[in-house]
Amino acid sequence: MGRVRTRDGVELFYNDWGSGPPVLFCHGWPLNGDAWQDQMKLVADNGFRGIAHDRRGHGRSEQPWGGYDFDTFADDLNDLIQALDLQDVALVAHSMGGGELARYIGRHGTARVSKAVLLSAIPPMLGQNDRNPDGVPGQVFEDLKSGILGERSQFWKDTATGFFGANRPGSNATRGNEDAFWYMAMQESIEAGVRCVDAFAWTDFTEDLAKFDVPTLVVHGDDDQVVPYSVSGGKTAELVRGAQLKVYEGGSHGIALVPGDKERFNKDLLEFLRS
Repeated sequence: MGRVRTRDGVELFYNDWGSGPPVLFCHGWPLNGDAWQDQMKLVADNGFRGIAHDRRGHGRSEQPWGGYDFDTFADDLNDLIQALDLQDVALVAHSMGGGELARYIGRHGTARVSKAVLLSAIPPMLGQNDRNPDGVPGQVFEDLKSGILGERSQFWKDTATGFFGANRPGSNATRGNEDAFWYMAMQESIEAGVRCVDAFAWTDFTEDLAKFDVPTLVVHGDDDQVVPYSVSGGKTAELVRGAQLKVYEGGSHGIALVPGDKERFNKDLLEFLRS
């Protein structure tokens, strides 16, 4: 594990496992880099170097009062990539991390990037407005913020159910999945939790996606109750030139963690990295 300091002095935590071509994982909200431990071991066991950081305000990274917007997150990611001098890095991102990845490419280009993977990711835009009439209604995001501010421990326990599709008949989601979600969510600062909702609800990544010029894999579950496929994954695959799309039937938002879907994603990820 290691730490780097961003250009504005915020210390970020990261894990760095294995050796070989680098694969950098960006986690979703409200989690941290440990959400990728299964995939980190997968790539490290198969000749790659796996790296996963905790976003500012999350996990073991510092919790500043500000900087919870995607320009800042993208610049933090760039600081990490520069500090580790990563070349030909494959970027793999889940949910909110997909916005971080997209904005990184939008702001910093692909000179250091070999491939991109967007899993259950928020681009091109999540919230409903005149530009995005099919998006998620704004009240949903206000309810998220109210839950965090009201009694966040119970809110995170309740939120975990839909995150993993544990409320669906025949779901493979485990109690362990839900407990791990709660544990990671409670490590996120309350300020980061609230401000990130505004960021991932209303940031438009359409122009960022237009700048993708590396092989890109888009994976999304068609029963994602957090980031609906119709709002995000399907549209992203249309906007990124040459993107490969894989839709998991019945897949939840937590594909990389739920038994069954996790093994399928691991196989698809490794095949894409080797291609």
